[in-house]
Amino acid sequence: MTATRSQPVNFPGAGALRETGRLFALALDVIVQTFRRPFQLREFIQQCWFIASVTILPTALVAIPFGAVVALELGSLIVQLGAQSFTGAAAVLAIIQQAAPLVTALMVAGAGGSAICADLGARTIREEIDAMEVLGVNPIQRLVVPRVLAAMVIAVLLNGLVSVVGVLGSYFFNVVLQGGTPGAYLASFSALAQLPDLWISEIKAVIYGFIAGVVAAYRGLNPKGGPKGVGDAVNQSVVITFLLLFFVNFILTAVYLTIVPQKGS
Repeated sequence: MTATRSQPVNFPGAGALRETGRLFALALDVIVQTFRRPFQLREFIQQCWFIASVTILPTALVAIPFGAVVALELGSLIVQLGAQSFTGAAAVLAIIQQAAPLVTALMVAGAGGSAICADLGARTIREEIDAMEVLGVNPIQRLVVPRVLAAMVIAVLLNGLVSVVGVLGSYFFNVVLQGGTPGAYLASFSALAQLPDLWISEIKAVIYGFIAGVVAAYRGLNPKGGPKGVGDAVNQSVVITFLLLFFVNFILTAVYLTIVPQKGS
């Protein structure tokens, strides 16, 4: 009586489920390898500098119109509702809680993440990753961990930049273009804003940076089809990161609004 080998079950969506599992496995591996020594400090600093150099200017340029749009839209809506005194609070809270982390994540994923994916993809098709494993060097610890940590650190710093630039842009457009008063703008902000609003913004930035770095590294380590596959992997990493960011943003916002009582409510 001969034994038969069990064949893998191929049901609709099995490939996507396997890819999701491998992505989560890489994320866990990155977390574990972060605490292993030696830490690649030089690689980490180089990646921080590179990601910052390609994201600072685009992030600042995007933050200005983002703050302006938020201020103009919320300002006109609040005027219709007769609550002009809360224009500053609504605009600033929308920028700090939602706009700043998302803009930061999109810039880190679009500029820094695509570069990480392309670099790791090129190393993979040149078989450098296989050579490192043969030599006993863990490519996750040596290459992926410094890049993911750099994406997280730069995301936090850029989030602060976007918050400041966005708030200043919102203040300018509200006071100058919509005829608001500086005192009412600042008073409403101090009346409704609270410190946890800044905390959730920074927490979002850290998580978004981690997601962007892990997704970019995963697609870079698994290109298909040679050099053309590297380009496809870059596009896929950006799209996947954007989808995950909006999903995670919804969850974090819902949890925050449930746990933290809003000031003035």
